[in-house]
Amino acid sequence: MKGDKIKANVLSIQMIPNAEKELLRALHAPDHLPSLGILTTDLDDVSYAAMDEATKESNVRVIYAKSMYAGALNASTKLAGEFIGILAGQSPEDIKCGLKTAVYYMEQEAFFYSADDENRVTYFAHCISQTGSYLSEVAGIPKGQPIAYLIGPPNEAICGLDEALKRADVHMKVFYGPPTETNFAGGLLTGSREDCEEACSAFSEIINRISDNPKIF
Repeated sequence: MKGDKIKANVLSIQMIPNAEKELLRALHAPDHLPSLGILTTDLDDVSYAAMDEATKESNVRVIYAKSMYAGALNASTKLAGEFIGILAGQSPEDIKCGLKTAVYYMEQEAFFYSADDENRVTYFAHCISQTGSYLSEVAGIPKGQPIAYLIGPPNEAICGLDEALKRADVHMKVFYGPPTETNFAGGLLTGSREDCEEACSAFSEIINRISDNPKIF
């Protein structure tokens, strides 16, 4: 239904307590972080935000995070889903803490939303008040800065980004031009927390307006 929260589902979680050095090198993980935590989910952008949250709550680093082509509905296998993320840490305990944080965040804090009654137009408009090490690096901003994480279908997202930039004192640090791996679009915008929240509201309003009236000349 329109306005419903759409939660990410964790499809698989695995740990490698002491990964082989060749694998660590392939993943660009430092030798001093030999423990790995791997998870797959069916919603990518929620998962990127959750991995960032893990870096704030535990001594872990995001060393790999990718979206699967064509999205969860076209996943190649049962557990592949739409996203794979890998955390690296010094110990299995660090990894367990990071994975638990990420799962909790997906279950309780970050969601896609539906802009129509059939849940066929969905979007992610999420304000992160303080970035962790992962999204700070992606956006090229200092750790701890707020961001508006805005993602939606291609046409809707372009219009939504424009409205967010007009209504809030924010700057776009990353533009995800269509088509992304999942055929969506969006960006990472930064500013004060209040402005990032306003950017999220503006983006959401435009997504819903276009969903209700897709053809305007």
